[in-house]
Amino acid sequence: MPDLAEVLKHALNLDVRDRAALTERILASLEALSPEEADRLWAEEAERRLEEYRAGGVQAIPAAEVHKRAQGLLH
Repeated sequence: MPDLAEVLKHALNLDVRDRAALTERILASLEALSPEEADRLWAEEAERRLEEYRAGGVQAIPAAEVHKRAQGLLH
């Protein structure tokens, strides 16, 4: 079975509509979680992302740029 990094690499290479469909299906699979479990998982993900940012593994994108990109995808 592929690991998360491999799956993520392939998923990020999908076109935007396929990424959106994949995201929707993954999020729907989380609906079966209890609210407490969902909160715990989101907190762990937030911590992981913060650690990756602090380690220099990712760069922040200004909110204005995110908004601009989102508008471009919607039009």
